[in-house]
This record gives sequence, C-alpha cells and structure tokens, in this order.
Amino acid sequence: MSVLAAIAVLGILIVVHELGHFLAARLQHIHVNRFSIGFGPILWKYQGPETEYALRAFPLGGFVGFPDDDPESTIPPNDPNLLKNRPVLDRAIVISAGVIANLIFAYFLLVVQLTTVGAASMNYLPGVKVPEVAAEVSSAAQKAGIRSGDIVLSVDGKELGANSEAIKSLVAAIQDRPNQPLALEIQRQEQKFVVTVTPELSPDGKGRIGVQLTSNGTVVRQRAGILEAFTLAATEFERIVVLTVQGFGQLVSNFSQTAEKLSGPVAIVAAGAGIARSDAANLFQFAVLISINLAVINILPLPALDGGQLAFLLIEGLRGKPLPNRLQENVMQTGLMLLLGLGIFLIVRDTANLAGIDLMHNLRQQ
Repeated sequence: MSVLAAIAVLGILIVVHELGHFLAARLQHIHVNRFSIGFGPILWKYQGPETEYALRAFPLGGFVGFPDDDPESTIPPNDPNLLKNRPVLDRAIVISAGVIANLIFAYFLLVVQLTTVGAASMNYLPGVKVPEVAAEVSSAAQKAGIRSGDIVLSVDGKELGANSEAIKSLVAAIQDRPNQPLALEIQRQEQKFVVTVTPELSPDGKGRIGVQLTSNGTVVRQRAGILEAFTLAATEFERIVVLTVQGFGQLVSNFSQTAEKLSGPVAIVAAGAGIARSDAANLFQFAVLISINLAVINILPLPALDGGQLAFLLIEGLRGKPLPNRLQENVMQTGLMLLLGLGIFLIVRDTANLAGIDLMHNLRQQ
C-alpha cells in the first residue's frame, strides 16, 4: 500500500502538470486532440468531441497532443486555432503552464498540510538514536556492542546535546576518524555506559561504523489557521524553491561529484513508500518537493523539455521567424533520446541498488 501511495502521488503530480498545458490551450480555444496520463499501451480511453482522453499502462509520465502535425487530423493546416499558428506569447503560455501548475499546486499543498495535519517539528532530547545496526557481525558497531535502540550521548566526553546539529556532530566525528578509536557514551534504557568503537575506512576515505542514525526526540505537529497558513506556506515554498534551484546549480557546476545523487522513478517511489510507512502525513511534504522539482526540471532549457521549447520560442521572437522545422525536430529527437537513455539508466541503477536505498529521509547510513 505504501508503494501504491507513492505512485499515486507521482501520478497526481503528472496529471496536474499535463492539466496545466491542457487548460492553457483550451482556455485560448487552441485545438487539443489527446490528453494522456502515462505511456505505453492504452488501458482506457474516452473520445470526447475533440479530444481523446487516455490512461496508459505506465503511470510515470503523460502528454498533451496537438493536431498540428497529426497526419490523420481533418483540421485545415491554416486554421488559426492550431497551436503552431498562434502568436509566440500564446504558445509560450501553453508550454509554461505545466510548470506554473506544479508550482501553484505545491503551494496549495503546503496550505492544506498546515491546516489539516499541521507542520512537523522535532522535540529534541539529548543525543542521537541508533534505530538500526548493520547485520554484518564484523561491523565496527557490532564489535563494540552497540545495539538497535541505543542512544549516543557523547563522543570522547563531548556531549552531543539536544538539537538538530547532534547528528552532524556525530557523523563528522565518525567520518573524520577512520581506524582511530572513539569513546561513545551510550544510553540503553535506564543504563549509561561507555564503549570504544573504531570506525572502518570506507572506499570514499571516510570512517564508518555500520549504523543508521536519527534524531532523538518526538515529532510534534501544530496546525495553523487559514490566514496564517497562507503566510507560512509562502515562506516554506520560497525556501524549498531556493534550495531546489541551488541544488540544480551545484549539479551543473560540480557534475562529477553530484551526478551520483541523481534519482530515477524507482528510487523516488522507494523513498515515497518509506515515507508513507513511517508517517503518511509526510506524503504532503514529499509531494511538495517532487512537484517543485518537476517544475524546475521542466523549465531547464534542454531539448524535449518545456524549457527547450520555450528557448525555441525566444529565438523565434528575436529572429522574427522560427528556426527551420527540420532543425527543431532533430534537436528535439536528440534530446528525447538522451533523456530516455538517462531515464532507463536511472531505472536500472536504482532497481539494482534498491536494497541499499535509504528509505527514511531523516536517516543516514554510516
């Protein structure tokens, strides 16, 4: 059920994106002949007066089709309501509407979250909790006698404290001291004692002891009133958008080190399923993050994405005439093949590594 919940969230976000394109076209009386959710074989379809509505086998995608280049279309090629015959601004509105729809939807999701389940915050307690120890008997944590459920209170006599920085401090201490002993003060139920653990040297040159870590404390939720929710949602929306844009900026500027963090649909569904299992209310935040990421990705000026089509429109507006159709088609087809190749690679990689994916966004594998 958690997997289905994650897939449903992605499906809804895709519907929102494609619905943005569809409504922007129809409200301008531009012809639309297909509205499809998913790709692959058609499972269900309905033929409306002008548009065919379809649900396809693989829900992680979708498209809005226009009759401009449909050889079976009976609409005259000079019809003013064909997308290609509309002014640049009209076409730009249609192309950018999917991104705008995702951003608006993300904002209102935050408002709904704040007024229903409330915003989550952590009531921190001293130390860092160890929810799981690696199964390997030879791991450093196993050798030191650390168990699942233990709480690490201090490292070499330095208390970690009751705050959001406790995990970072413990992680830094472990990673910075490979093959060097660390004295960890452990709380196990009512007992407190000190164990000595020697982090192992991992392939990346950092220390690891074979545990997962999470903040020690309890999650509390607080609802907001309607008016307050709109203000708080705007602040949180701005924060997430800025972080997302910065993340893509780092990906571009430091691709060799950040490329491995790219995730495909398998990893995204796995993460969403983990969130749904731990706390279904967090699916709101998951949906907001994915919706904003979809918007930012689609607005990038890359072939086969909305941003690529907007780039062609910008060139057309500056030149006073579009680029040759043959050139546009070649660029789009090349971009589409590259994106499909990347998608297939990510799916294969994520599927192969699924057992090692961290499903809890607040856990860190050490």
